[in-house]
Amino acid sequence: MLVIPRALDADLLESQSLNVTEYSVLMNLSEAPGRSLRMSELADYVSISVSGLTRVIERLTRQGLVERVKAESDGRGQVAVLTPAGLDRLQQAWPTHLASICQHVMDHLEGIDLTAFVRPVSAIASTVVGPPTRPRLTSAS
Repeated sequence: MLVIPRALDADLLESQSLNVTEYSVLMNLSEAPGRSLRMSELADYVSISVSGLTRVIERLTRQGLVERVKAESDGRGQVAVLTPAGLDRLQQAWPTHLASICQHVMDHLEGIDLTAFVRPVSAIASTVVGPPTRPRLTSAS
């Protein structure tokens, strides 16, 4: 449970100078309507605290990958918006992340019944984090 995220993080950092949390922020924003999400919602998707997300967003903002704006709906909340440069950066990092997932996870599952494997793993995920709250797209994820 600890080794895989560390391996994925190391591969992204070495090849793309991007950590898994930053990648996850960019990916979730890329899949959201308008490529934007409220900070609290994005923190839930990335599974970090709002204060932790604030630090990540600050780093990504300094790199021009994300913008932080006031929410139009209430003026109090903050929204993270993926910039075109952020989308380009995600698309650049995606092949590295996919190759890392294949190397560290999928290559070790050869010969097993993936449908049977997914059922218990999905059940575990549902009890821990709950069912998905929005449909996931397949591009750049």
